[in-house]
Amino acid sequence: MSELHGAFNKYLPNLRQLLLNQNKLTALKHGEFRGLQSLQNLSLHHNQIQQLDKRCFIGLMNVTDIQLQENLIKMDEINKGSFNDLINLRRLELRDNYIRYGNDSTLPHAPFSQLSHLETLGIALQHGKGKSYLPHNLLQGLTNLRVFNTRNIQLLTLHKDTFIYTPQTILGSLEFLVNASLSKLEFLQARKNQYSVISEEIIRSVPALVYVDLQGNSFRCDCDNAWFLQWIENNNQTQVFDAYNFTCNYPVHLKGKELLELDISSCSVDIEFIYFISTTCTVLLFMVVSFTYHFLRWHLAYAYYLFLALLFDTKYKNKQAPNQYDAFISYNTHDEPWVVQELLPKLEGDQGWRLCLHHRDFEPGKPIIDNITDAIYGSRKTICVISRRYLESEWCSREIQVASFRLFDEQKDVLIMVFLEDIPTHELSPYYRMRKLLKKWTYLSWPRAGEHTELFWEKLRQALKTRDDPGEDVFQLTVVDAQWQ
Repeated sequence: MSELHGAFNKYLPNLRQLLLNQNKLTALKHGEFRGLQSLQNLSLHHNQIQQLDKRCFIGLMNVTDIQLQENLIKMDEINKGSFNDLINLRRLELRDNYIRYGNDSTLPHAPFSQLSHLETLGIALQHGKGKSYLPHNLLQGLTNLRVFNTRNIQLLTLHKDTFIYTPQTILGSLEFLVNASLSKLEFLQARKNQYSVISEEIIRSVPALVYVDLQGNSFRCDCDNAWFLQWIENNNQTQVFDAYNFTCNYPVHLKGKELLELDISSCSVDIEFIYFISTTCTVLLFMVVSFTYHFLRWHLAYAYYLFLALLFDTKYKNKQAPNQYDAFISYNTHDEPWVVQELLPKLEGDQGWRLCLHHRDFEPGKPIIDNITDAIYGSRKTICVISRRYLESEWCSREIQVASFRLFDEQKDVLIMVFLEDIPTHELSPYYRMRKLLKKWTYLSWPRAGEHTELFWEKLRQALKTRDDPGEDVFQLTVVDAQWQ
């Protein structure tokens, strides 16, 4: 909507609130709202208003709140007497417009001179380049003004008579001094306001200050004013009038307490001490991690995989029939000739076991890790044919990892290791070392079998024959453990 076309000239005498925000209005013409005698709240923000005709608000004698923020209003428009009919207005919001003045000269017609009941005026965040001023009679007529928001309008200076027309105005902050370029200001009197916090930035913005009078203000008694307290006590340039009578207003339990009696020792931060503590903790942490890795890494790894097993096994524990195979054979492809020529003829041909092998029994099109997991949990045992090639294989590592999960979770003798080579301890991954922590049987060595291969196959048959519970019908293999110590 870009125009009102006299829609509110009459017919709505009882309307209390009118929301016209976020439209495309560009102008408010004379008598545009004449028929809204009972209106109290008028929202016109987020439009494209750039024209305010004289007496455009005639008839709105009961309006108390008008919002005109985020439009395209310039200073010439508010100087036409557009607001003169709003005799009961309490709040006027004009932020985010283009109201900027190039000097502080007296205006021929003060824009708010008839708004004697206005309590809140906002002209913050005005667009435009360069610094700005406030005409010294801009606030003329605002005898009840209490809140005046000029945040971030880049004021260059304030005329000494700016607030002479507003005896009720109470400033809540001195932040406007930060960008005011008052480098030569020596005397500052700002009594009976509400400067709860005086920041370092505010004081640094008036470097020539020699006298400041803040009598009658109420301060926050917390760490926000710690720097201000130190400055009062230690600076040798500026006299702070009546500082010993400054009192606290917040927090409630300190209300009435003298500001200079506040203990701010807890507000100080000793950077060097923090560095010391941080460095010490870092060194100690490094020592603990190093000690743990060197002496307890296998036990921690065991605990870690035992925990994973509790999560992992829940998914597969009862997923399929437990005795689909007697054993799953985990081996590297480079060791396949030994598996096909030696292992299969003995275990399947002579002994009659049902074995699961990758190339023969894995389901085509199914993810490899799912095939591995289903094969291990669908077999009573898992036989790992260990060689150096096996240790280097990613998928073989996955297979023995899943088998270890099942071993740790079920605490059953489900893992059999057959070593095709004599491998030194340092070449074994944590999985094999953890397996040794749990049991010292079901390890077979093909090189050590030598000429007594029949004994090797008999031991393997007995290992496959043992029940899942290692306490029942256990056939202990006589394996030399010296190489694993």
